[in-house]
Amino acid sequence: MRVYAGMDPRLPINDIAAHARRIESLGYDGLHIAETVHDPFLASMAALQATESLVVRTSVALALVRSPMAVAYSAWDLAALSNGRFQLGLGTQIRPHIERRFGASFDDPVGRLSDHIGAVRACWRAFDGLEKLDYHSTHYDLDLLTPNFTPDPLPAGVARPSIWMGGVNKRLVRAAGRIADGFVTHPTNSHPRYLRELCRPGLDDGARDAGRDPREIELVVGTQWILGVSSTDLDERREHNRRLLAFLYSTPAYERTLELFGWSELAGRLRSLIRDGRWSDLSTLVTDEVLDTLVPQATYDELPRVAREWFGGVADGILVAPPPDPTHDDLLRAAVAELRHSPS
Repeated sequence: MRVYAGMDPRLPINDIAAHARRIESLGYDGLHIAETVHDPFLASMAALQATESLVVRTSVALALVRSPMAVAYSAWDLAALSNGRFQLGLGTQIRPHIERRFGASFDDPVGRLSDHIGAVRACWRAFDGLEKLDYHSTHYDLDLLTPNFTPDPLPAGVARPSIWMGGVNKRLVRAAGRIADGFVTHPTNSHPRYLRELCRPGLDDGARDAGRDPREIELVVGTQWILGVSSTDLDERREHNRRLLAFLYSTPAYERTLELFGWSELAGRLRSLIRDGRWSDLSTLVTDEVLDTLVPQATYDELPRVAREWFGGVADGILVAPPPDPTHDDLLRAAVAELRHSPS
């Protein structure tokens, strides 16, 4: 089972290199770079320059706010810079952020994301000199790439970046099965039941639509964890995760797992509190039953066993945060090593 780390979204840009070195020293397979307050490609460059073997993946960069050609250039450069350690993860975000934060269009987000990925790959084929750029789809038309603007091929032995998708809903999951190399689940929709009943079947259906072997698509679970050295640590972390779940589940796009467990009304109640400006009351609606059902918890010694119990047989990789206190790194280092030798 592969093990990936994330990054505090508010980590200062100057601290990303040190964080990446720490993640590499802990034995992780890779580092996920989200798009929050930093440009994910600049953050990825900082992480790649600071490490030697660590895979760095945008998880996820927002496709709908960028030109496919611009994304193709950035990913190409990062692949060359890192000798192939960069992986491109793309997603849609939700309508309010795309339209009101970025001023971009959210029409047909899954179709646009699929066309975006097709366009990026067409750019790469043109960069490699395999074919003239001539890509036409519902949302993108690209057919101009003169020699002055064509990058050199990647260095010998360096493959093009794999392309990953992240998301929640059935149509997007099925699209990932058709066109993506891998898929990363959202923290709100990473429960084994969601993986078995919605995510894996959707990926498999999409793969069959495209004549692909579903086993070609790597599934990484972006679950939350309640982790610590002792039971006291776990109790403290529970409240952090309770607040985070309450905030995330107030978003309509993330309700799928709540629906599976018959808790659909929870999302509506959370949104009602937000409309009333009662942000501090959100976590009071996330009961112990909801928290214990949806978020795995373990001490670092227990982590490998609990991860296998939850995700063995349904996921190829998992996301696990490093300890808040670096003095506990050796505990996690041992757990990561054991997990990496566990079957998926």
